Amino acid sequence: MAKVLINDGIHPTGERLMKEAGLEVVNHSYPQAELADILGDFDAICVRSATKVRQELIDQCPNLKIIARGGVGLDNIDVAYAKSKGVQVYNTPAASSRSVAELAMTHMMNLSREIHQSNRAMPGEGHSKFKALKKSYSKGVELEGKKLGIIGFGRIGQTLANIALGMGMEVLPVDLVIKSANIPVGPKSANLNIELNVVGMDEMLEKADYISLHVPSTDKAILGAEEMKKMKPGVVLVNTARGGSIDEEALIEHINTGHVKGAGLDVFVSEPTPREDLLCTRSTFS
Repeated sequence: MAKVLINDGIHPTGERLMKEAGLEVVNHSYPQAELADILGDFDAICVRSATKVRQELIDQCPNLKIIARGGVGLDNIDVAYAKSKGVQVYNTPAASSRSVAELAMTHMMNLSREIHQSNRAMPGEGHSKFKALKKSYSKGVELEGKKLGIIGFGRIGQTLANIALGMGMEVLPVDLVIKSANIPVGPKSANLNIELNVVGMDEMLEKADYISLHVPSTDKAILGAEEMKKMKPGVVLVNTARGGSIDEEALIEHINTGHVKGAGLDVFVSEPTPREDLLCTRSTFS
């Protein structure tokens, strides 16, 4: 019987299906430093983002046959090396597309309607400053008619475009490989598609009211100080992709000056201990 380690958690349904398929499943999160001692007894490992399966670990686990990641990217796995050793590598490229796209849109709506700020202020001051808070947080803006820049126009970026077009936004996609895509709008029965062509980064930075990142890990920030200088005043940034895709130092500076209205962040450079000054800015977190 093949033995599988689930090291970053899994939905109960997934664990049940594995067991029904005749696999011996161990659902336990071992620290990274202990994996080399544990994984040698397993045929396969299932990870998400926390666990890293690098060359050194692969070499220490000769019985390992499969590495599976419950997620889109494979940044935490040495894929080429694993395959060179005969270890199969799998991921779930389309599983989270809708979920991540909806999360990105939620950040935009939160920041546009001041929901995050009012939720912070109401518990402490709502009983004594209700009228002032109501006035302060009633200056929201509509997303319809606004321009959304999408950096990375793969599955998630295109799913976000689908949502944004349905809300009446203009979408400005940026991608190094994909040049255009047909985006469905409305219910499937309507069979309505809009073809979107990618634009240049500078054009997008100058025009976008909102910018959302959907890219794999990069060696340096995609949005740094120079890119932020080119953005429209009051722009909203969203990063549900990878920590480091946005220069956090530059982001804090531009939020504090008001040039960037706010940021919706799901990832950080120094996870699991994100910098405190970033957490205290005009941002939403998930």
